[in-house]
Amino acid sequence: MDDALLTLLRSVDTPTVCNAIEVVEGKRGFNNFTRGTMQISDPNGVLVGYARTAKIAAVDPPTEAPDVIKKRRMAYYEHMATGDRPALAVVEDLDGNDAIGAFWGEINTTVHKGFGLCGALTNGVMRDLGDLPDDFPVVAGQIGPSHGFVHVKEIGTPVRIFGLKIADGDLVHADRHGALVIGKEHIEGLAVAIKKLLDTESTVLDAARREDFDFDSFADAWSRFEAART
Repeated sequence: MDDALLTLLRSVDTPTVCNAIEVVEGKRGFNNFTRGTMQISDPNGVLVGYARTAKIAAVDPPTEAPDVIKKRRMAYYEHMATGDRPALAVVEDLDGNDAIGAFWGEINTTVHKGFGLCGALTNGVMRDLGDLPDDFPVVAGQIGPSHGFVHVKEIGTPVRIFGLKIADGDLVHADRHGALVIGKEHIEGLAVAIKKLLDTESTVLDAARREDFDFDSFADAWSRFEAART
C-alpha cells in the first residue's frame, strides 16, 4: 500500500471500499466484513491500517498469577508499539455479548495514539467518550462505564470482530458502518476501482440532483449506470 492509496482510502467510507473490492474482483459476493451494528466514538472517523491483534476478558478476574498477567500486559503494549505502520489495534473481547470491561477509555486510547496507531476496532466496550483524544476513532461493540477485571489473554493471534476474522497484519478499513479486510490480491487495482465506482455512481447522483429530474431522466441515467456497474 503506497502513500497515494493510503490517502485515498482515508478519504472514502467503508461501504465504498466494500463496493470497490467487488469492482476489482469483477463480481458481486465479497463478504469479508463485519455483521451487525457497531458504535463509533467519532462519526467522521476512518481507520486504515495493519491490524495489531489481541484478546481480552473482563467479566471474571484472572486466575493466573499476578506476575504472569503483568508480564503479558507489557508484552501487549510492546506489540502495539511495534510493527508495520499505519496500524490499528484490533482487540477481541472474549466475553462477547456479556462484555463489560471498557478497555478503551481516555488513558488507553491516549497511550495507543502515542504509539502511532490510528484507532481501535473491538467487539468490546469503550467509555470516556468526552475525553478520548482527537484523531483516534474507536469502533466498538458497546459503550459502558466500567473496566471490570479487564486483562489481556492473547497477543498477535487471529481474532473475530462481529463475525469478521482478522489476522495480525491484515489490512483493515473501518468506520461507523463496520469494518472489512482488504486482501493482498485487491491492492493493485483498488485505487482505479474506487475512481471507477465513484464515477459510475455519479451518473445517477448527478441526474437525481438536477431540478428537472424526472422518471425519463432517471431511466436514462439508470440504464447507463447499470451498463457500467459491477
